[in-house]
Amino acid sequence: MTGYYIHLGLLSIKRNGVLTALMILTIAVGIGASMTTFTMMHLLSGDPLPDRSAHIFYPQLDANPNSKGREPYDMLDYQSAMDLWNAQRADRQALLVNSKIKLRAPDTGLPPLMLPMLSTTADFFPMFDVRFRYGRGWGIDDDLRHARVVVISSDLNDKLFSGQNSIGRTLRLKDSDFRIIGVLAPWRPSPLFYNVRGGRYANGDTGTFYDKPEDVFMPFTTGLEVNDGNFQYFTCWAAPTTPGHLQNSACVWIALWVQLDSSDRVAAYQQYLAGYVAQQKALGRITRVNNVRLRTLMEWLDYNGVVPKDVKLQTWLAFAFLAICLCNVVGLLLTKFFARSGEIGLRRALGATRRAVFAQCLAGSAVIGVLGGIGGLLLTVLGLSLIRRQPLPYADFLHLDMSMFLFTFILSVGASLFAGILPALRASTIEPSLQLKM
Repeated sequence: MTGYYIHLGLLSIKRNGVLTALMILTIAVGIGASMTTFTMMHLLSGDPLPDRSAHIFYPQLDANPNSKGREPYDMLDYQSAMDLWNAQRADRQALLVNSKIKLRAPDTGLPPLMLPMLSTTADFFPMFDVRFRYGRGWGIDDDLRHARVVVISSDLNDKLFSGQNSIGRTLRLKDSDFRIIGVLAPWRPSPLFYNVRGGRYANGDTGTFYDKPEDVFMPFTTGLEVNDGNFQYFTCWAAPTTPGHLQNSACVWIALWVQLDSSDRVAAYQQYLAGYVAQQKALGRITRVNNVRLRTLMEWLDYNGVVPKDVKLQTWLAFAFLAICLCNVVGLLLTKFFARSGEIGLRRALGATRRAVFAQCLAGSAVIGVLGGIGGLLLTVLGLSLIRRQPLPYADFLHLDMSMFLFTFILSVGASLFAGILPALRASTIEPSLQLKM
C-alpha cells in the first residue's frame, strides 16, 4: 500500500508541476543553507582524538603570588612545568612551547624560510597518535641530552624534498645543524587541540585554533637552547628581565598535557597536584592552594569555546531560515491539497478512509522531501565549496562526510513530513458530500 501511495505522490507531482517545483526549491534552499552551516559546526566541534580524548588531560595551577583566586592561567611557568614533568606521575606527558625559527636546507638551493616550530617532549607523538610517513620520533634520552634531531611535517618535506624520504638529511635551524629523523604523515587535527588556550579572551576570534600543525618539531630542551630569546609568553605578573628569555621569569608560557589511562590514575594525579601546590605554598612561591584544575581534552576545548561564535550564530540563523521555509511549504501544501478537494471527496465517497487519505497526502509530502533533499544536498556541496575558497583557517578541510550526507536526507524527509501533517489532516477531514454537490 505504501508503494501505491508513493506512486500517487509521483503522479501528483506531474499534475501540479509548478507548485510542486516551488515546494521542492523551498525545501532545497532551506536544507542547503542549514546543512552547510551545520556541517561546519559539526566539523569544527568534533573530537580530535575520538579514541583517547577521555584519557588526555590539561593540568593547571596558579603560580602567581599575587593571585586573586580566579581561574588559573592557561599555561605554566617554567619551574612548575619542569617540576610536574620531572615527577613522571602520568602514563604519558608532553611539554610544549611554540616559536618561529629560521630554516635552511643547504643541499636544496632554496632560500631561507621562517617557519612555526614546536618544541616538545618524546611522548607527544604516541600520546596524540601522530603517524609517520618516514622514520620516527625521538626518545626520552634525546630530550635529556639536547639532541640535534628534528621531525618535519609532510608539507615541509614536499616543499624541500619533493616528498622523497628525507631521513638523515640535514637542516640548518637558526645557527645549528639538525638531522631529520622523522617525517609526519599528512596530519590535520580539527581543532589544533594541543595549542588551544586563551579562547575565552579571544572576542570570538578562535580561527587560529584551526591552523595547520607546525612544520618543525624538535626536542623540548633542544628548542629552549637553540631558540632562546624567541619565545612568547602567555602573560606575566612581573616583566621578564630580558624579553624572550623566559626560563627564570614570572611568566606563564609552557603547556603540559598528560595521559591518564584509568580513573585511579586520574585520582592519583589530582592528589599529586594538590600536594605539589601545598608544598610550593610552604616554600612561599604559591599562595592559592585550591586554584588547581585537571580538565579532559574535550572539557578544555569547551572551556575555551573553540567553535567560532560567528559559525554558531550562522547555524542558528540558517535553521531559523529553514523553519520559515517549512512554514511556506505548509501553505503551499494546503493550497495543493485543497485544489484536489474534489478528487479527495470522490475517493472518500468510494470508500477511502480518512486514514488512507491522510497516508496518501503524507506520502506525497515524503516524495517532495526526497527530491528537496537531493536539491539540498547539491546546494550543501556548493555552499561548502564556496566556503573553501574563502580566506579562513579552517576552510580547506570542510567537507560533507557520510554522517552529514545521511543527516541531510533524514532532515529533508523529516521536515517535509512534519510540514505535511497539518495539510494532510485538513485534507482527510474533507466531507465527500460537499464536494459531490459541487
